[in-house]
Amino acid sequence: MTLRTTTDKDTGVALLTLDRPEKLNALDLPTAATLSSFWRELRFDDSVRAVVVTGAGDRAFCTGLDRDAATAVPQPSSPYTIEDPLLRIGPKSNDLWKPVIAAVNGMACGGAFYLLGESDFLVADPSATFFDPHTTYGMVSAFESVLMAQRMPYGEAARMALMGTAERMSARRAYEVGLVSEVTDPGEAVTAAVRCAEVIAGYPPEAVQGTVRACWAAQEAARAHALAYAPHLVSLGNLPGKRQAELFAGRRPGGFRVR
Repeated sequence: MTLRTTTDKDTGVALLTLDRPEKLNALDLPTAATLSSFWRELRFDDSVRAVVVTGAGDRAFCTGLDRDAATAVPQPSSPYTIEDPLLRIGPKSNDLWKPVIAAVNGMACGGAFYLLGESDFLVADPSATFFDPHTTYGMVSAFESVLMAQRMPYGEAARMALMGTAERMSARRAYEVGLVSEVTDPGEAVTAAVRCAEVIAGYPPEAVQGTVRACWAAQEAARAHALAYAPHLVSLGNLPGKRQAELFAGRRPGGFRVR
């Protein structure tokens, strides 16, 4: 299984773990589909009132779409649309309004932002780093940048998107700019996130879910308008797949700065 879920029926908290540590929890197509199904099914499970999502291992929360999966997705010939398997991996995209807290450990990059962008708040281990590799490999960061621009100041979101693999945002900096709400002691991110989830799950669910919906509504109109541009920008700006593959093949470990 590429996802693990455990639910504490006493507290009403579910822990969802991306479980591909050998792939840095990158998302393949079955995992993406399972995530969508999980959120949809959770709408009907009244025993779960809050969710914590994290990644297995200590190297990565999630490193986005698995490259093998990316090359397996056929694309329409029209420049006005794209086929993106990650568009519905988040709770809000599946009409789930139960609170979701992300516990980020290690790397969170690229397609991970689809999931983080639809979490209600983030808790981070000191080892957490955030970056967006798209521009380095000749791809437009569109959906990811829209989501991140709603979670931190424009300049910080733009810098992350434009600097590619040359720079990573530390947990400390993510906290300073508001992307992360808490930086925990080492190894304590999941515990801290579960602690918050237990408090929230103890409140009347109607009030909690209405509050989640209200917070999302505050930014939803701008988000929907911005996301409408994303397919066109990706279709126009991405390099051909062969050239992207050459850039990926030429990547070297290290060579980045953490700020």
